[in-house]
Amino acid sequence: MDRKRVQAKLVRFWHSWGKMMLIAILAVTSFRSAIADWNDVPTGSMRPTVLEGDRIFVNKLAYDLRVPFTTWQLARWDQPERGDVVVFFSPLDDTRLVKRVVAVPGDVLSLRGNRLTINGEQASYRPVAGDGDACPNEHRFIESVAGAQRAVQFTSRSPLLSTVPEITIPPGQYFMMGDNRCNSADSRVFGPVDMGCIVGRAGCVVLSVDHEHLFRPRWDRFFSALQ
Repeated sequence: MDRKRVQAKLVRFWHSWGKMMLIAILAVTSFRSAIADWNDVPTGSMRPTVLEGDRIFVNKLAYDLRVPFTTWQLARWDQPERGDVVVFFSPLDDTRLVKRVVAVPGDVLSLRGNRLTINGEQASYRPVAGDGDACPNEHRFIESVAGAQRAVQFTSRSPLLSTVPEITIPPGQYFMMGDNRCNSADSRVFGPVDMGCIVGRAGCVVLSVDHEHLFRPRWDRFFSALQ
């Protein structure tokens, strides 16, 4: 009798609440899978644009529409442009990464001494003065090349991955780099990224906490656009 009563209660719960909860869970997870999501940033590879402790909004409809929980593309209406900050799965281990698109299909790219060249145009670098968030060994510049501008960061330590031989970006692929050029494992390590690996475009910082100061909120970064 006890077992029957338990079964009856479970059946009543399923009919009254269980179905609605399941539908709600499927709706929320489908929304996050195909339309919009957030991404927590644990490292400083995109400093100064994105900081450790930022939670960024990811627009998954920026470029295409996919079947939820899959990479099957239903429709495509746009493509990443130079300068876009995107979230994608690493070709090495499927880790979700946040990097910047620096070259698109057909571009000819090279990097020598940390100086970027796109389609024969060498980037110019203008120092960023008075940046209070920078540490003493961090040097920040506005990098301008191929019609795109972004803030990038270098450090005083020995440069890593400062040279990339000239490469033509294949069709359907994109060359990604972190804005923190001396501390980012990106396309300099794993090569260009296929469009199918790109999750969406990062549009803004939703909220931000400072891991080094007891997770204190960085109120000035809440709902700030990513440039």
